[in-house]
Amino acid sequence: MLETTVAGSLPKPAWLARPKMLWAPWVPEGEALAEAKRDATLLALKMQEDAGIDIVSDGEQSRQHFVHGFLAEIDGIDHARKVTMGIRNNRYEAQVPTVTGALKRRRPVHGLEAAIARAHTRRRLKFTLPGPMTIVDTVADGHYGDRVTMAMAFADCLNAEARELAAIGVDVIQFDEPAFNVYMKDVKDWGIEALHRAIDGVGAKTAVHICYGYGIKANIDWKQSLGGEWRQYEEIFPALAQSRIDQVSLECIHSKVPVELLRLLEGKDVLLGAIDVASDTIESPEEVASVIRNALKHVDISRIHPCTNCGMAPMDRRVAEGKLAALAQGAAIVRHELRYRR
Repeated sequence: MLETTVAGSLPKPAWLARPKMLWAPWVPEGEALAEAKRDATLLALKMQEDAGIDIVSDGEQSRQHFVHGFLAEIDGIDHARKVTMGIRNNRYEAQVPTVTGALKRRRPVHGLEAAIARAHTRRRLKFTLPGPMTIVDTVADGHYGDRVTMAMAFADCLNAEARELAAIGVDVIQFDEPAFNVYMKDVKDWGIEALHRAIDGVGAKTAVHICYGYGIKANIDWKQSLGGEWRQYEEIFPALAQSRIDQVSLECIHSKVPVELLRLLEGKDVLLGAIDVASDTIESPEEVASVIRNALKHVDISRIHPCTNCGMAPMDRRVAEGKLAALAQGAAIVRHELRYRR
């Protein structure tokens, strides 16, 4: 019970990419880069295992960005045709590529890195992919003229990838959908339908990660505008509870999300965000345990997986290591308490 996991990304070592930043440029080139990515994946696995994390990830060590890493092998996207676009409902602007033709996955995107990770850990393995709605919100449309049609085309590409990842032996495939906290009506109208298309026939547990974003200024400023309670989850959780997704990953610690909203996810595994990725302060195990105890008032223990709030890519590696250890130790405290009571 209370098996720990991570939302996905972990910091990259300085010999692979410039530390403590998103979109960090690679340090090596050519064959040396491929070897460095492989080595960094093994290091990420070891980092999680040493910390005591139960369900590990590859740490997204081979990707510069959680969306654009997948898009690199999708036909129909002109990566040289960049436009400036407001994303996440204009929370911030980004230079994004343009969809110029029919979308099609030209080859497996993450199969090699998943296979490397699978071969080097005996623990259950999670692998992350961007969700269809978040992809649509992170590219410019110069072809489809309709967000829903384009999202379904991306969902087909994701489905082909997810099926292959499951065949490799990935245990949990997670779709990252920060856009679900922004376009709540669209989530119910077509976002969940797009996720269902992406998971169709996938032989692994499936998860959706819905957070309030990396610990960058644009996201921190947005959170400060949301008032005394963050109730975005309240609008979408009932629909997710009726969906075919197995797990929902959410942000909890140091957020203003009312913990009772977890009741709305009845029947789903809850990946409980108990580590703050917007702060370099390392949580104590007791702080993590407190988050878990509060969640247990609303979710059955068999459904809770203590997790990080979001990815840790832009974080200092030593801080990330400390936070992962606190996550595992906090879960252990609560496990011990519950066993003692029994």
